[in-house]
Amino acid sequence: MKEKEILQLVSERMGIDSLNDMQRQALDAWKAGGGDLVLYSPTGTGKTLAFALCLLQAMKPAMQQLQAVVLSPSRELVMQTAQVLRQLADGYKVTSCYGGHAVSDEKASLAVTPDIIVATPGRLLDHQRRGHIDLRGTRLLVLDEMDKSLELGFEDEMRHLLKNMPHINRRILASATVLDEVPEYVRLHNPFTLNVLQQTDQPAERITVWQVKSDSKDKLNALRDLLMSLGDGKAIVFANYRESVERIHQFLVKAGIEASLYHGALEQQDRECAVAILNNGSANLLVSTDLASRGLDIDTVEHVIHYHLPVSEQAYVHRNGRTARVDATGNAYVIIGPDEPLPEWLTIDDTFVLHPAKNRPKAKMTTLYFQAGKKEKLSRGDILGFLVANADLEAKMVGRIDVRDHYSLVAVPRQQVDKILSELQKAKIKGKRVRFSRLI
Repeated sequence: MKEKEILQLVSERMGIDSLNDMQRQALDAWKAGGGDLVLYSPTGTGKTLAFALCLLQAMKPAMQQLQAVVLSPSRELVMQTAQVLRQLADGYKVTSCYGGHAVSDEKASLAVTPDIIVATPGRLLDHQRRGHIDLRGTRLLVLDEMDKSLELGFEDEMRHLLKNMPHINRRILASATVLDEVPEYVRLHNPFTLNVLQQTDQPAERITVWQVKSDSKDKLNALRDLLMSLGDGKAIVFANYRESVERIHQFLVKAGIEASLYHGALEQQDRECAVAILNNGSANLLVSTDLASRGLDIDTVEHVIHYHLPVSEQAYVHRNGRTARVDATGNAYVIIGPDEPLPEWLTIDDTFVLHPAKNRPKAKMTTLYFQAGKKEKLSRGDILGFLVANADLEAKMVGRIDVRDHYSLVAVPRQQVDKILSELQKAKIKGKRVRFSRLI
């Protein structure tokens, strides 16, 4: 694709009128050199768009042959990257493959060879071994969050995958963490390293770090009072263990605080729904393990709350990277129990004085769950038209609509949800009855 064409799509479909310095440097370096690109840039600076621009600039016209593979260490990163590429890759087929996604749906999508595959290493290797895809024609490779992709736990999978892509002529490796050494099996060729970790306006410089003192080792009451003091700004609470996340979530719900839940033991659909209701305004709070510190596409998080101290400085940086993204400012709150020591690498700017309100403001929207999606030929326009025609809603009153493979989510005004549910009971969408319910 031509650069002018790509940038026009970036403006029209993503609302981005100009590239930031890192993205421009990455694209210029990629075009100037014939070798590989190693990109180091802080979390929240737009690395996904940067490597997507480079990748698309090197694509040949669509030819029903696999040209490019993007490997990411988590399903969340896969979904985010695939979404960006689908917005920009006009005329190209983009297929995503990841754990928790129906293998049968992915197999059907691979039956017509895609131009670009975005995948986790394990799932792509599974498809390759089953004979669902031939990787040998791949020319372009992206390793996203390579510090995770190239960890020892992924080594066997990565070795096998790259062995089955012998004709790669250009690679892009991207990360917010500098790797001491890139393994030989990646076969870097004439690499150019672009490291803007120090050049870039770091998110940390736009984050105020607050200490919140808890009177007891069990910090639940301090967390509740903190949330009651913060108003309705979007927040993520991080804890170190799944069990702790579950316990915190239950406590907050009992306290009348709406929150969504996120950790690795949840089904993929539950995880997708948790992020969707945070983004569509149905909940302003997510409680999660460190799994939510990378890869999730979450809009405008004002507050990051460390219920547990993170296990490392790197984990702390990635958690805080959920806020103060691009040019925004943000706040990080570290809840400290009695006699709990702070790690040397953690610097506190000030102590937050709790002024809890009686109630945390309720979200203005709520989410309806439709038990049908893309595979049932349902679109955003179908859902919007259905609501306007049958629920006495104006189009501008309907919030974000997310259509997945086999289900859909739509944000509607909370104050009208009971009336909406009542009016939709006997209605049909595209001539069919579709089960729906209130999600939150």
